[in-house]
Amino acid sequence: MSLCPILCFVLICFGAASVSAQTCQNNGGFTPNGTYDANRRLILSSLPSNVTAQKGLFYNGSIGQEPNRVYVTGMCMPGSDPVDCSGCIKTASDGLLERCPNQTEAYSWPGDPTLCHVRYSNTSFLGSLGLSPRASITNGANVTSDLEEFRKIWEDLVVRMVDAASSNDSHYTANTAALTPFQDIYAMMQCTLDLSSDDCKTCLRRSASEYSQPCCNTKQGTRIVRPSCYFRMELYMFSKASFVNFTAASPPPVAVPHPPDGQANTTNNGEDSKRLSTGIIVAITVATVFGVLILLVLGYVLCRRRNSYQRTQFETDSDISTTHSSQYDFKTIEAATNNFSSSNKLGEGGFGEVYKGTLSTGTEVAVKRLSKMSGQGTREFRNEAVLVSKLQHRNLVRLLGFCLEGKEKILIYEFVPNKSLDYFLFDPEKQRLDWTQRYKIIGGIARGILYIHQDSQLTIIHRDLKASNILLDADMVPKISDFGLSTIFGIEQTQGNTNRIAGTYAYMSPEYAMQGQFSMKSDVYSFGVLVLEIISGKKNSNVYQMDETSTAGNLVNNAWRLWRNGSPLELLDPAIRRNNQSNEVTRCIHIALLCVQDNPEDRPMLSTIILMLTSNTITLPVPNLPSFFPRNRLELENVSEGFESSRSTGKSVGYSVSDSSITDLEPR
Repeated sequence: MSLCPILCFVLICFGAASVSAQTCQNNGGFTPNGTYDANRRLILSSLPSNVTAQKGLFYNGSIGQEPNRVYVTGMCMPGSDPVDCSGCIKTASDGLLERCPNQTEAYSWPGDPTLCHVRYSNTSFLGSLGLSPRASITNGANVTSDLEEFRKIWEDLVVRMVDAASSNDSHYTANTAALTPFQDIYAMMQCTLDLSSDDCKTCLRRSASEYSQPCCNTKQGTRIVRPSCYFRMELYMFSKASFVNFTAASPPPVAVPHPPDGQANTTNNGEDSKRLSTGIIVAITVATVFGVLILLVLGYVLCRRRNSYQRTQFETDSDISTTHSSQYDFKTIEAATNNFSSSNKLGEGGFGEVYKGTLSTGTEVAVKRLSKMSGQGTREFRNEAVLVSKLQHRNLVRLLGFCLEGKEKILIYEFVPNKSLDYFLFDPEKQRLDWTQRYKIIGGIARGILYIHQDSQLTIIHRDLKASNILLDADMVPKISDFGLSTIFGIEQTQGNTNRIAGTYAYMSPEYAMQGQFSMKSDVYSFGVLVLEIISGKKNSNVYQMDETSTAGNLVNNAWRLWRNGSPLELLDPAIRRNNQSNEVTRCIHIALLCVQDNPEDRPMLSTIILMLTSNTITLPVPNLPSFFPRNRLELENVSEGFESSRSTGKSVGYSVSDSSITDLEPR
C-alpha cells in the first residue's frame, strides 16, 4: 500500500482532533503517584512561571535522580504576551498530565490564542532532533482556485519560510503570499530553540514535504507537529498575533496588456509621449514632496500629543485619587483615632506611625500616618496607595481608604487585631505560637507572595518582607503589609537594579544588599529567613558583619550547620520542641535552606515552594551553601568532606530525604 493514501487517511482522521495536538509516546511507563510522577507534576507546575521569567521565553531543566529524573522544555512564540504565554504553557502541561497518565515521554503544541510548546521525557533530549511521533490536523476542504498556480505559489512560500526559520535566532517565521486578488495563503513555522540550524531545516522540510504529497496538497489547511517543530498553513489569518510583523511575500506580477496586432501604440510611440511635458513632471514632483512634508509635520504633532497624553494618563493612573478606595477628610481620621492618641498607637512602620481607629460606622481600622520628616515619604506613600488598592488577597492587608489634606498623607487599612508576627516570635511575654499555627502562617505567607509575584494583575517585588510586616488577624491568618518599598515589574522584566538600598539587612539577599539587584528570587530569600525565624523563634542578625575568622554566624548559618550535622530539629523553638510534627518541621527547614542559597537561580519559585510545602511525596533538592556562610579554608574543607562522604556511602546529607537536584540550564 502506497504512502499517499495512508497519509491522506491520517490527515482526515486528525481533522477533528484537538488543536493542542498532545502526543503521548508509548516507549515505557511509570507507576502513577510514584516518584517519577511526583517529579513530573512538580516541574510541570512551575513551568509557566519559569518560561515567562526567561527573556527568550524558552526554558529547559530537570528534576530528580535517575531513574526517576524528568527532563522538560517549555517555549512560547517570540513576542508572546507573558500572560498568554503562561496560560498556554499551563494548558499544555495540564493536558499532558491528564492525557498521558503514565507515559514517560510526551509533548504538546497548543496553538490558540498563542503558540507554545511543552515536552518532557525520562531521558535528556536537549539539542537532539525529534521527528516522531508526529501528529497532523487538516482542513478537509479542497482548494477551489487554479491548483497549478496554488502549488507554485505555495512551494515558493515554503522554501523561503524554511530558510528564514532555520537561519534566525528565534527559529520562527510567519508569512503570507497572494493566491488571488481576494485570498492569501497564511503560514507559520517554528522549531524548538535548542535545535541547530540544520536540524531545524530538516524538521520543517519533512513536515512541508508530507503536505506536498500529490494526494494531499489540495487541502485548504493543515497542521503538522513533531517533538522538535511546528508547521501550519491556512487560507485565512488564523492568528493575528502571528502575522503582526511578517514580511509579505511578493505578489505575482501584474500582466501588462498589449495592443491588438496592427494597431499603433499611441501611448509609447506617439509624438506626445516623446515630448512628455516637463511641467507635468515638475508639478507631480513638487506635489509629492509637499505632501510628504505635510505628513511629517502631522506625524510630529500627533506624536507630541500622544506622548503628552500618555504622560498625563500615566500620572493620572498613578495618582492616589484613582485608587479603588474611599477618601476621608482629616477631621474624620482625627476623631477615629482620638486625635492620634498615644494610647491608640499600634507601632511605627518604615515611613510613619500606625494608630488604631474606630470610624463612625463602628468599623475598626489601622491608620498609617506618613511622617513629615521622611525625605522619601511622598513617593513611598503614593506607591503604597496605588499598589495596595489594586491587590485583593486573603493573605494581603486590605486598603480601605486614604486621606490627602495639606501636608497630611494617611492610609486607612483594615484593622488586624493580633498585631504583627514579631510580637509572637520574639517577645518573651507573649504566648508562644504552637507548631500548627506556625505551619499555617508559613503557608499563608507563601500564598501571599505567590499572588503578588504571579497571580495578580501586576508583577510586584515586595523588597521588605520581614516578621514585623506580617500582620495576624483574629484567626491568626497572616497578612503581608507595608508595600512602601515595593516595585512593579514590566511585562518582560525579571530583574531590577537600584542605587538606593532600603529595607532590613537581616532579610536582604546578597545580590540586593551588595549590588542593588532585586527580583522575585530576592523575595524568596527573605521568605527563607522568615521561615527559619518562625521555626526557631529567634531573630536573624549579624548577616553582613562576618569575615573569614567568624564562627558565631547567624540564624541562617546555624540552620545550615545543624542540617549538615544531621540534627536540624535542634533549631526548633524550645517552647514547642515537645509538641510538633517533626517531619513538617524538617521539611520546612529544608525548604528555607533552598530559599537562602547564595545563587538566586538555585532558589525555587514560590509556586514550587507551595508544592513542596503541601506534598510529602515530592523529593526536595539538596541545598547549596547559604549566603555569607564562613568561607575560610577549614570550614569549606569540612563541608566538602561531609558531602563527599555522604554521597560515596549512599547516605543522605544531614536529614535530606534524597540527593535529588533541580538543574536549570542556561536558556539560548
